Order: sequence, then structure tokens, then C-alpha cells
Amino acid sequence: QVQLAESGGGLVQSGGSLRLSCAASGSIFSIRKMGWYRRAPGKERELVASISSAGITNYADSLKGRFTISRDNAKNTVYLQLNSLKPEDTAVYYCNLWDTRGTLYWGQGTQVTVSS
Repeated sequence: QVQLAESGGGLVQSGGSLRLSCAASGSIFSIRKMGWYRRAPGKERELVASISSAGITNYADSLKGRFTISRDNAKNTVYLQLNSLKPEDTAVYYCNLWDTRGTLYWGQGTQVTVSS
């Protein structure tokens, strides 16, 4: 079994920054891709960004330029740098991991709250 532990969420003022981390542990098979999703109150979960084992990144178009995903393969950890935060970025941010067998794992989520 694989566990994903997110950290770094919190309360920040509009215009501020946060850095989220997600560390994978347990019986990790070869990782294909890791990513971040978010679910805002009353909305569907949406993709924020993903990064492959080769370092190829994919972002939600609306978030390009403010959010940056990165990865430390040696630590099985993915990061999400959130800059110029807006109140509409308030959400629970979830980390996920796809392994090369096609198994998908999710973390428990970390709350990000942006005050105006």
C-alpha cells in the first residue's frame, strides 16, 4: 500500500504564497506521474498540475504562471508552489500518484484558505 502525506496548507492573505508538499511512502511501485488537484467549496475536483517521472509538467490553463509543480524523485515527493494567491484559490488540495501499473493513489488533502 502507498501512503501520500500532504503538508504546507494554511491561511494566507490574498497575494501571498504557500508551498505544498506531498511525500509518498510505503510499497511504491515505479511512479509514472504525480499531481495536485483541488476541490473548492461547492465545486467539482479539478486538476491543478501534474508532473511525470521524466519531469514533463501539465497545468490547468487558468493557473499557469502562478502555480509551479516540481518533484524530487529521490524523495518520492512532489511540491506545489502557489504564488499570488486569490480568494478563489481557497480549496482542499489533494495529491495523487499514478504508478506504472495504472494504480492511482490519493492523499487526504490539505486545506488552503486565502483571505481577501
